[in-house]
Amino acid sequence: MEIKVNELTSVDKEITILANREDLQPKFDKAYAGIRPKVNLPGFRPGRAPIGLIKKRYGQEIEIEEINKYIQELFETKVVEEHDPVGETQMLDFQWENDKLEVTFKIGTKPLVELADLSKIEVKSMVHDVSDIEVDEEIARTIEREGNWENVDTVINEESKITADVSSLDKDGNLVDGDTDTDQSIDMRQDSAAGFLKALKGKKAGDVVDMTLEEDGETDRFRVEVRKVHLLHKAEMNEEFIAKQTNEKVKTEDEYRSFIKSKMQEYYDQSFDDIFKNEVIQALVDAHEFDVPMAFVAQVKESYVERLKQQYGNQLPGGFDTDSYKEEMSSQATTEAKWYFINMQLQEKYDDIEITADDIDAQLGMEAARYGLTTEQLKGYYAKNPNMLETLRNTIRDNKVFEKLKEEVQIKEMSKDDYKAYQEKKQE
Repeated sequence: MEIKVNELTSVDKEITILANREDLQPKFDKAYAGIRPKVNLPGFRPGRAPIGLIKKRYGQEIEIEEINKYIQELFETKVVEEHDPVGETQMLDFQWENDKLEVTFKIGTKPLVELADLSKIEVKSMVHDVSDIEVDEEIARTIEREGNWENVDTVINEESKITADVSSLDKDGNLVDGDTDTDQSIDMRQDSAAGFLKALKGKKAGDVVDMTLEEDGETDRFRVEVRKVHLLHKAEMNEEFIAKQTNEKVKTEDEYRSFIKSKMQEYYDQSFDDIFKNEVIQALVDAHEFDVPMAFVAQVKESYVERLKQQYGNQLPGGFDTDSYKEEMSSQATTEAKWYFINMQLQEKYDDIEITADDIDAQLGMEAARYGLTTEQLKGYYAKNPNMLETLRNTIRDNKVFEKLKEEVQIKEMSKDDYKAYQEKKQE
């Protein structure tokens, strides 16, 4: 038996196992001896059929099964112990011909990652304190959202929403057969409805208007038959409204404003935390150059496909091109793979991190609130799913790593508007 190693990269290897019948014969003999008592062939007492006849009848099947066991044993005792593969191992070739075995695997191995000087790494971070103006705007949106649209016998204006039948016209003003959308809702308050507002302002239910819309040098012609005109009747800010919006947590308008402000700040604070995590991951990935095992990247891509499949009810959409999707996700998968190995080094660096019962309870409390469950209900679920509990512990450990990083990297705080401009520039 011989094992050959072909170094493809510093972390990708081809492992070839070479063996012959002499290497495998002891396993074959043991398998034949073990199966003989179970074989019942015509003309022979049960369990007494000649080994030669058993080989003739079942030899190929028995030997292939033993070869597979032999390969698995060698892989676990020789390859795994020496190379510690990461990611999904891929079998590239399997040959058993003329009493010679040749099997080739492609494996990935853990890269050597030397952490950069974290104090020299700059990470963008967004900071924002919710203003009273933003609170006013949020309350105004809520009052509007909780209101209702009423049919009115008035002309169309900037505050109207209409229900109309919209038909396409050709360049001569004739109706295009089969190109009519009935009962279309058009909100005149929206910027996208500016052309309709210009053509329909002052009109009322029952009016028919031919109009044109021009965009990007293209002219579209429509006939609009106004069916209904609606006007928003906004909700009234009263005790009942406040109780409904806060689940009866507050009663007065001042208390409601404070409640809204705190909820908005909570949202921004969580967003800032997520932004920091994304930014520090990208900054650390950019600061470390090392090969990533392709087997591990392939595993990450496969996880993306499985996640997408779950979103569609465990079945991918018809005609979905899995290979193209994986190719599109290559860059993201490589970043995620690199972060995985960087994070491993960070956890070794921060070996003083401990996960306490209080940490677990706090994390369970946050997740319970997110899913509308009690902490005890979630504890029961995790008790029945030990793997999920380990995932929870990993989440807590990762969060503690990020807290440690906040103390080491250079954080450049940016306002909400500046951060938005920074992101837009990155997308250019």
